[in-house]
Amino acid sequence: MQLATDELLVHEASSTPLTKDLLDAVRRTPEELANIVSLFASSDGWMDKVRLRAEQRWYERLYHGSDHDIWVISWLPGQSTGFHDHGASSGAFVVATGILEEQRPGERAHLIYPGKPRAFGPDYAHDVRNTSLAPAISIHAYSPPISEMNEYDLDGKRLVPRESISGKAETLDQAWHVQSQEPKNRTGVLGIEQILSAARGRLRRLSPDETYHAVAETEAILVDIRPEGQRAIEGSIAGALVVERNVLEWRFDPSSSARLVIATDHDIQIIVFCSEGYTSSLAAAALQDLGLRRATDMVGGFQAWRAMGLPIVSPDKAED
Repeated sequence: MQLATDELLVHEASSTPLTKDLLDAVRRTPEELANIVSLFASSDGWMDKVRLRAEQRWYERLYHGSDHDIWVISWLPGQSTGFHDHGASSGAFVVATGILEEQRPGERAHLIYPGKPRAFGPDYAHDVRNTSLAPAISIHAYSPPISEMNEYDLDGKRLVPRESISGKAETLDQAWHVQSQEPKNRTGVLGIEQILSAARGRLRRLSPDETYHAVAETEAILVDIRPEGQRAIEGSIAGALVVERNVLEWRFDPSSSARLVIATDHDIQIIVFCSEGYTSSLAAAALQDLGLRRATDMVGGFQAWRAMGLPIVSPDKAED
């Protein structure tokens, strides 16, 4: 493989046409590409490059090698690719944050959660979209580096080709290069109120009274994410599991080596609360991104629970 790669670089430098055998020698398999995107998504240094664009998906090619390239794409709610293939390139992608939906002709759409790479061979056609109410970011890799894409319209269960858009990958890369020279006015970037609203749109939030009954009558787990200092001042709720916000995902991800004993699968119901019900909404949405689809939060947080006269442990007794 290394010899073939070296030869390819020599051919590229001399502009000598590549043979089919040489191209085949440096192709990455879909399984290898799935590993590449997973490793890349878990690495550092790329997230600060990401931008959100209200008018269309944002994308940038972060790596262009002899045998594969890597792209990052951001998706605001409602943004999609439309049906397309990737020409002769195999590919893989993984969701880094958020949730995406993939549709294939004649098949039911299914959701793609973070950490679950999708891999495919040449001429694979699909439509990928963000049907959630929160932004999403994904990492994509293609081998050989993508040079052709074809768009389709869906006619029943059959795809009807549109006019060829060969070379679109290079066009997109050039378009990003132009955009990257423009002043960063952060057009399309969401403010915290928009992000909070999007997070809450994904949740079936519970009132303090509903929370009380859910914990008493079902196996719902009530989780207090307030920092220690806040609990010492405000008091606590008897029986609530204390997991501070900065370690929440690691404690409840069933695949995490730092998970709690109770975090056995993705079907457990978790009800998160903070002091007033703001941070808890973002925390519950983050748990949903991990596949914990029953995660939600309590409206109004601890303050609302106390105001409704529900039982609390006062600060002085909380330390006993």
